[in-house]
Amino acid sequence: MIGKWLIGGVAAVISTFSVLATPAVAEYPQSTVKLVTHSSPGGGTDVFLRQMSKYLAPIMGVTFVVENVRGGGGAKAMALLASSPADGSIFYGTTPSYVNTSLLSSPEAKFTDLDPVVNMFFDPQVVFVRSDSPYKQLTDVIADAKARPNEVVVAVSTPSSLDRQVMEQLKAITGTEMAIVTHDGGGDVMLSVLNGTAGVGIGEIAELRGQIDAGALKIITSYTDDRLPLFPDVPTAQEQGIDLVVRKFRGIAGPKGLPPEVVSAWEDGIQKLLEEPEFKAWYEKEGVIPAYMSQAEVRQFTADFADSMNEFFKKYDIKAD
Repeated sequence: MIGKWLIGGVAAVISTFSVLATPAVAEYPQSTVKLVTHSSPGGGTDVFLRQMSKYLAPIMGVTFVVENVRGGGGAKAMALLASSPADGSIFYGTTPSYVNTSLLSSPEAKFTDLDPVVNMFFDPQVVFVRSDSPYKQLTDVIADAKARPNEVVVAVSTPSSLDRQVMEQLKAITGTEMAIVTHDGGGDVMLSVLNGTAGVGIGEIAELRGQIDAGALKIITSYTDDRLPLFPDVPTAQEQGIDLVVRKFRGIAGPKGLPPEVVSAWEDGIQKLLEEPEFKAWYEKEGVIPAYMSQAEVRQFTADFADSMNEFFKKYDIKAD
């Protein structure tokens, strides 16, 4: 085995999406709730929030609107949330990027200016290529990178994203140099691989599923403890001698000072959502792992994650591009 690791612009509204709701069990204080993501349309968080909205709307009795606020690896989205009223009308789809952006740069608002509400999933990260790529598994990429330093192009999302940090770890573990190209979100990463700009991409199954099913993309490795049940023939990085496991979280955060009844409504609603049969069928198909945490639990989890990432950035002198 090689190494041992574990990792927990101008704002532009790109698209919106709403779902009409049916009456909920308990009354929510807002009739319309905005869900903000820094992801581009088609990116992992964008897909996640839009699917969640369909099934959470009737549970909570609200209309959800998804809004893409891009720029600064989440900086613009965090600034919007931090300046918004803490009345239950606006929330942010969280991933490690909002923590990493805060640690690697000096945004107007940081993750500490928001308050985690719940966590929902751990999202397995995978390495993917075009179906006609000569790469069959991760060791093929590493061998090519050793033979051609800095010529293998790898697409990742924002400079502060977890997938970018995973690539920095992989380079350190394997002693390779690869060209890492950042993007606004997972949808753009996928396009770069499809059009040949990058030979390799890092992403999540939900954003890749359509192109995988169409035969345009293939997964060559997962950064998971065990093989993904949906892709039993795809070896993990560990099986290829690279002891690198990644757990990307997905959750919800809001402005500071949310009323207790709003937090309780979200905690109750998300627990019901994770058991909703159609939504459960969707997330099981996409390979995400349910990992519910209450506000108290996700606050501590986020603080611990930030501490671990800060230590990693300092150790390897990693800075945002």
